[in-house]
Amino acid sequence: MKKYRHITAIAAIGVTASLALAGCATGNDTAGGDASGGDKGTITLGFIPSWSDGLSMAYLAQDQLEKLGYTVELQTLTEAGPLYTGLAQGDIDVFPSAWPEVTHAEYMKTYGDDLEDLGAYYENAKLTIAVPSYMDIDSIEDLKGQAARFDGRIIGIEPGAGLTGVTQDSMMPEYGLDGEYTLETSSTAAMLTVLGEAIDNKEDVVVTLWRPFWANTAFDVKDLEDPLGAMGDAETLNFMSHKGFAEEFPDAAELMSKIKLDDDQYGALEDLVVNEFGEGQEAEAIDKWLEENGDQFDWVVKK
Repeated sequence: MKKYRHITAIAAIGVTASLALAGCATGNDTAGGDASGGDKGTITLGFIPSWSDGLSMAYLAQDQLEKLGYTVELQTLTEAGPLYTGLAQGDIDVFPSAWPEVTHAEYMKTYGDDLEDLGAYYENAKLTIAVPSYMDIDSIEDLKGQAARFDGRIIGIEPGAGLTGVTQDSMMPEYGLDGEYTLETSSTAAMLTVLGEAIDNKEDVVVTLWRPFWANTAFDVKDLEDPLGAMGDAETLNFMSHKGFAEEFPDAAELMSKIKLDDDQYGALEDLVVNEFGEGQEAEAIDKWLEENGDQFDWVVKK
């Protein structure tokens, strides 16, 4: 579990502070940018560090935008609500990992008029309920009447996460679990700690997860079947900007609209950024990923 504990420490940064991580990757004191960029202006990317899809894509987007001549600043937040608020108000230019169709649908309903969708870069993202693979439970339906095995708890993530809302407002009532279980929320890091300790001790635990997410391969877990579809259909991961971004930065918007990753490409990106290199070496992880995928996926170089 060495890899897991290292990543939990990284995730905890997003929970305990609002410090940008890009300075670690670039050596720039202003949380992003390097000597190669800046001529075309500054673009601010906002993300939540403990959500590794946004973390990975923020550093990939930073690399590519800097090659176009922009200075890129990375701004970290701990909750989706303030992130979308900042995006809609123009304090953040781009959120590089929005889940607009299901997970963040409520935020899109609230702020959608002030946002621009720059395009999807990944298909088949989904929300899940998961348990360790050694458990004899295979469906969310099987949780009914089994609360004592889990101390009446479903272990969740941040209170403001879209996954939390879907679990609490859709899944639990649909399956009749809201009177039997409590959704325990705090942070992604805390959820991973509980999950890791339970697996180490071969104990029963049920958690909220999602795909793509490195934890699905780092931990011996399985998704529970969702016959009622209460966790929602698969959706896309998108670059989302404030209204007017594409007009202000047309080549940046065009670049992000062209980025497309399949499961293998995305999995390799996240594994390098989060696991193999880790905190402080994000830029090196992107360089390594582009070395392996650059002929097809270094969009600026291709252009």
